[in-house]
Amino acid sequence: MTDVPTWDDVVLMSDPAVTSVPVDEAGDALVDCDGVLPFTGGSPQARLLRRPVLDRLTDAAAALPGDLVLALNEGFRPPALQRHYFDRYAARLAAERPDASAAEVHRLASRFVSPPDVAPHTAGAAADVLLLTPDGEVLDLGCPLDASPEESDGRCYTAHPDVSGEARSLRRELVRALSGAGLVNYPTEWWHWSWGDRYWARATGAGRAVLGPVGPVGPGPG
Repeated sequence: MTDVPTWDDVVLMSDPAVTSVPVDEAGDALVDCDGVLPFTGGSPQARLLRRPVLDRLTDAAAALPGDLVLALNEGFRPPALQRHYFDRYAARLAAERPDASAAEVHRLASRFVSPPDVAPHTAGAAADVLLLTPDGEVLDLGCPLDASPEESDGRCYTAHPDVSGEARSLRRELVRALSGAGLVNYPTEWWHWSWGDRYWARATGAGRAVLGPVGPVGPGPG
């Protein structure tokens, strides 16, 4: 297996600085992005976002150059599904790294799938996004959306030095537009942006998250 960057200066979702952030739930409703942003995902529930998040994505879309279109690939993810994804990826890492402790596997898994109790997607606070051409063609930002650190040789990291040329320029445009709209990026995933969740609170110094999980964080399906 090829080792990939861990970049110790990146604060991961599993870090106590994130998991210890309190949540003061604002109660904003989940709303459908249909008719507001292009949607490239599958499940209808993935079109849902909390209203303040969708409003900020709309602002970011308007800030992009005219030849770039912001699209949503996944928003809300039920907590049980999040747990299923996390447990499945952690099991894969444990099999690939038999000498790693359970704590290390948990930390490494959080580079790519957020632990269920802190995951921004379960709060409707996170958006996985793509850039499209005006004709709907998905643009190449250096690695596919949802490529793990292992699959992408670390190029999923937003600032990975091996991403260059047009892909790097597109990432810069994405960062400029979404950061300017008040969203924060998870640095291990160029496509993942959020507002109102615990990671956002830690990154901005807000002190408290305002969006928590929608529904119980129970065992995964199957």
